Amino acid sequence: MKLAPFAALAACSLLVTACASRPDETPVVQETRTDNVVTDTRPTGPVPGSIADFEQNAGDRVFFGLDRFDLDNASRETLRRQAAWLAQYPGTRILIAGNADERGTREYNLALGARRANSVRDFLVSQGVDASRISTVSYGKERPTCTQSTESCWAQNRNGITVVTSGAVS
Repeated sequence: MKLAPFAALAACSLLVTACASRPDETPVVQETRTDNVVTDTRPTGPVPGSIADFEQNAGDRVFFGLDRFDLDNASRETLRRQAAWLAQYPGTRILIAGNADERGTREYNLALGARRANSVRDFLVSQGVDASRISTVSYGKERPTCTQSTESCWAQNRNGITVVTSGAVS
């Protein structure tokens, strides 16, 4: 019982020591001082190599015309950015999901979604992305982005979405 106060004091000392910050830690705010002006130099935007980085800087989807699976110029440019991003992060694997609008039969839209996903995959492979890093799936009309029955919603739903499945920075 005579050692109880010393044990309590030792426990408190360990607790305080464990919670103390280390002097070698990087400061939370990085500043640059020039001519009495303080500039915050922390990086802005998503973490490089993250899913958010892919979506923001490469773009995660391309769009198709009605009953079409060919790529237009805007789609090819998005896919070039995706290929460049994937070249920077060679451990990343992706899934390409082909989608269709609600018009047409389930079977027709599943087949069209597959052709769209394959069109995206083939273009990425032509840009140097290893085919073994790419999986494809067709959701047909089963996973709409927009649920209204309007031409603008149907246009949004006719797409190929690239999803990073592994290898991205958290």
